[in-house]
Amino acid sequence: MDTILVVNAGSSSVKFQVYSALGDGALRRQIKGQMDGIGSRPRLRASGASGDALADRAYSVEAVPDVPAAMSVAGNWLRDELRITPIAVGHRVVHGGPDHVRPVLIDHGVVSRLERLVDLAPLHQPHNLAPIRSLLANFPGLPQVACFDTAFHRTHDLVADHYAIPQQLYAEGVRRYGFHGLSYEYIARALPGVAPKIAKGRVIVAHLGSGASMCAIKEGRSVESTMGFTALDGLPMGTRPGQIDPGVILYLIAEKGMPAAKVQDFLYRDCGLKGLSGVSNDMRELEASTDPRARLAIDHFVYRIGLNAGMLAAALQGLDAFVFTAGIGENSASIRARIAEQLGWLGVRLDAGENAHHAPLISAADSRVPVYVIPTDEELMIAQHTLSLLMDGQLINTRPKRVS
Repeated sequence: MDTILVVNAGSSSVKFQVYSALGDGALRRQIKGQMDGIGSRPRLRASGASGDALADRAYSVEAVPDVPAAMSVAGNWLRDELRITPIAVGHRVVHGGPDHVRPVLIDHGVVSRLERLVDLAPLHQPHNLAPIRSLLANFPGLPQVACFDTAFHRTHDLVADHYAIPQQLYAEGVRRYGFHGLSYEYIARALPGVAPKIAKGRVIVAHLGSGASMCAIKEGRSVESTMGFTALDGLPMGTRPGQIDPGVILYLIAEKGMPAAKVQDFLYRDCGLKGLSGVSNDMRELEASTDPRARLAIDHFVYRIGLNAGMLAAALQGLDAFVFTAGIGENSASIRARIAEQLGWLGVRLDAGENAHHAPLISAADSRVPVYVIPTDEELMIAQHTLSLLMDGQLINTRPKRVS
């Protein structure tokens, strides 16, 4: 059976999933796994379609020092022990820049263009590209597809994508891109099955995790997002500040003497919930903490989400539904309840019992705006995009080839 491998690589982990491609164009997940602790305590974990454990193996640091080595170990396990040889590989790539508005077949030219965007997504882009380069070098005949977190937002009006800066900078690519697009695209596609009455309406989706953003969706299309030129903008996140006055950056450079590289590292790694609380970047730890700084960080997170919801409702000129997704959004009933309080002016009222049980619909019967919890599935979106390129014939010349 033909299979598609999906790869989502980070700095210290490589998540992967294997899907079987069915004859009718549908996909079925066969394997879900990850190699984490790369460079420190490498461990391969994987489970099958029914959740049964397929692997749980530790490796030495020397055996898995980096992402390419992790790809090699995971690939060898899939190929040698499970006899899986994918016909194509789909990758999550955070930043597509102005040139990539849809998934694309990867070649060395594509990689070169994406490498120019590393400084715009330093937490993600270099790690997204590492397995791509590894597979290009070791399996040049294997088709690879890049799926971009920015692509879903390319439907924005020009007025939404511009900053109030000279037009030449926009032409050079300095514009508001928006991120978490694969997640939002999945939610937009899932809504007709979950809530058909509002699927074509005005919906705010809150992707709340270590990385957090919100998106205004109208008739299934993104019209506005809280993130902009980079994934630093918008909501406060685990280690990123969210919206910040550019004057703060100038102050860090001029008054604190911080070079650009140090400012970048500071903004991406030392701010957000971590910086504000001084306790942790993990919402679960903050909720369990009695430290008043942890409470301040949570209060700030909820407050900024409420403010941004108002902005997005204005962009939509009304609101027909609100959706929570991603790690915090799917799992923290208390954070959802606090955000719903912030949205009371919009007519949002939660059903406490349904919220506590993480039901798909958590709003009360008399809530003017229904509120949903929909688990996201970015990997499935990547697999679907990869399969679509195969079925459209864009990979037809390479499709019959298999990795030996």
